[in-house]
Amino acid sequence: MAADTFYAQQSANRRNSIFLALIVVALLALLGYAIGYAMTADPVGAVGTTVVAVVIGFLVSVGSYFGGDKLVLAASGAKEVDATSAPQLLNVVQEMTIAANVPMPRVYLIDDSAPNAFATGRDPKHSSIAITTGLLQKLDREELQGVIGHELAHVRNLDIRFSLLVGVMVGSIALLSDFFLRFTFWGGGGRRSRDRDSGGGGLQAIMMIVAIALAILAPIAARLVQLAVSRQREYLADASSVELTRNPAGLERALAKIGTDKEVLEVANRATQHLYFTNPIKKFEDRSNSMFATHPAIVDRINRLRELTGERPLDPGDMAALADLT
Repeated sequence: MAADTFYAQQSANRRNSIFLALIVVALLALLGYAIGYAMTADPVGAVGTTVVAVVIGFLVSVGSYFGGDKLVLAASGAKEVDATSAPQLLNVVQEMTIAANVPMPRVYLIDDSAPNAFATGRDPKHSSIAITTGLLQKLDREELQGVIGHELAHVRNLDIRFSLLVGVMVGSIALLSDFFLRFTFWGGGGRRSRDRDSGGGGLQAIMMIVAIALAILAPIAARLVQLAVSRQREYLADASSVELTRNPAGLERALAKIGTDKEVLEVANRATQHLYFTNPIKKFEDRSNSMFATHPAIVDRINRLRELTGERPLDPGDMAALADLT
């Protein structure tokens, strides 16, 4: 039963993530078509605009694909380590890479007392894992294995590439929307008179209203979809970590310890928070917003693990029970 539940979780999360990513692509194409029709009153011209929008999104994705990981590591203040400077950490990463059957990633340390970690890179051959010093200090070996297994699952499942591409598409939607709104309100006052004379003004006016509405709502919708993708991939990485370690309890305790820790990870920001093992932006911080949560709630993640072992689920409001796990 546990095996069936485990593989069912993996399959469901993969399907949900792909479906959500397709929604982002569809939003970009729909926004491009609506803007094209509103500006040209020509269905053929609108198709051309749609293609241009998708191509621009693709080109931006290619640039981020090859350089995005270096920017994230630099922004996080991560320093590369080796077996001399961090022997225990390198030993755990090595044993988990063998379990995951992936190449050894480059390993970095972030000098911060808040326990957390993230993985980045475009594929398993070009991957990196960054761990805070607080994570090494506050977790035992089994808990550390659970976290490293989670991050290597992101590498093995190509979650980093997947999240990167979705993130860039979301950014492309925001840029396209901003350009259209600025052009509409500041530079496009008399551009539709020719189309009204040709008899297409009525439909074009409707499409202009639709395009403006999409330009306002599409970035918000795309961002919410991106966050939903991120949450689905976290569930999948948790399940995959259990597959690698064969020890749900280690990951469960790690989640409880990190979730109840009050230290603030100073180097994290809204652009990088979705990469981390748990959301580094705490609920008590001013920058926190539950509507735009990048990760599932800690108790939800623990309860998913407990489904695999048949244990009693935790009450979402019972923080004392969560603290007892630590």
